[in-house]
Amino acid sequence: MPSHFVPQHNILIHLPLWLSRWFGYRRTPPPKRPQYVVWFWSWVGAFCGLSVIMAVFGQAQYFINRHVPLLIASYGASAVLIYGAIEAPLAQPRPLVGGHFIGALIGVCCTKLFLHLPPARFEQLRWLDASISCATTVVLMQITGTTHPPAGATSVLPAVDAAFTQLGWYYLPVVLLSSSLALAVALVINNLQRRYPLFWIMPPKVVPAAPGPGMGVAEQGAEEVGQRSESVATTTVDEPPQVEVEKRNADPSQMV
Repeated sequence: MPSHFVPQHNILIHLPLWLSRWFGYRRTPPPKRPQYVVWFWSWVGAFCGLSVIMAVFGQAQYFINRHVPLLIASYGASAVLIYGAIEAPLAQPRPLVGGHFIGALIGVCCTKLFLHLPPARFEQLRWLDASISCATTVVLMQITGTTHPPAGATSVLPAVDAAFTQLGWYYLPVVLLSSSLALAVALVINNLQRRYPLFWIMPPKVVPAAPGPGMGVAEQGAEEVGQRSESVATTTVDEPPQVEVEKRNADPSQMV
């Protein structure tokens, strides 16, 4: 059965059109772009997105003093989604930000627990720390509706990479800032000739489409039969038969 999207209430409709378009709002669906246009903007988006993140963490003295790595590698995988597959549900803002944050939170929590072990033992059990972190992150993303595959890598970095292990809880704001920068670039680049995001929190609902001119012959026949039956029923209940009216007009005794 054919279906179509039912638009939900969108607060972006209250913004001016020149502003709301940069947040993914469109009054009508955007035209389909040629593949070479999609490839071009995917390249530009990935290049700009990663460059902005590395420029912030590589040039800002504040982050340099805190020994923040140049880039969280999992954002290279996120670039594939939010710049190259922008219509995928896993590429929308909620999975991007929520998935990475859940991965970072679980990764830091698990690593903090394992750090109570002697250093030598912790090094031996990094594999267990990483496995528990990733598995827990997968389930929590499923529960919260924030599944974002690159976030699995975000969860294991505190366990397997000493640079991120040393960050400790500071890993969380670094991840949030990285997600925000990647999203900001996506909103600009992807809305020049395309549309991003398709939704911010929840996707639009899908309902069966109403029958239209393109329905099959059998469906049209069924609809006509239903209309005729409804017409007969309405005539029988609401209007007296024409024959009865004529009999009353012919016989004065039937008149009140």
